[in-house]
Amino acid sequence: MDLRYCPVCAKELTQRADADDGQKLRQACPDEHWVHWNNPVPVLAAIVEYQDRVLLARNALWPEGHFALIAGFLERGESPEIGIAREVAEETGLQADQVSLVGVYGFERNNQLIIAYHVRASGEVRLSPELAEFKLVKHEEISPWPAGTGPALFDWLRAQGYQPAYSEWGVG
Repeated sequence: MDLRYCPVCAKELTQRADADDGQKLRQACPDEHWVHWNNPVPVLAAIVEYQDRVLLARNALWPEGHFALIAGFLERGESPEIGIAREVAEETGLQADQVSLVGVYGFERNNQLIIAYHVRASGEVRLSPELAEFKLVKHEEISPWPAGTGPALFDWLRAQGYQPAYSEWGVG
């Protein structure tokens, strides 16, 4: 994210070399009130296992046929484990019965750090308005996508004994 003005004094920000290594350019106040570090944003992702299948969902803004994992932002003051249980409940209406870490993945294109979990869930699916539809997919039918949350799904499937292959949007 690029900003234009210092939030302390409102002067226009300038580009300057990072004091630590001199290689990275940072937006900074010319009077040294503030530096925009532009650190990655933590995002939570859930491989939701429900009724012995993996739940994939389509965002209401996405084209038909594009499905992905349940994901959302970590909120201030919550642990990632509590955050992913909250996201699963908010987006699907399901209860997270078991939550286990899959791994942490950089997603440089969106300046995000994805913290991925496997979530065993129960209850009745009730999608939030931001999701258009969902599908329950057999493990062996999932083809992870090569970016974003896809590598987490790939790693998880391999750990389950499957031999996944990458595709564009999740189902081969």
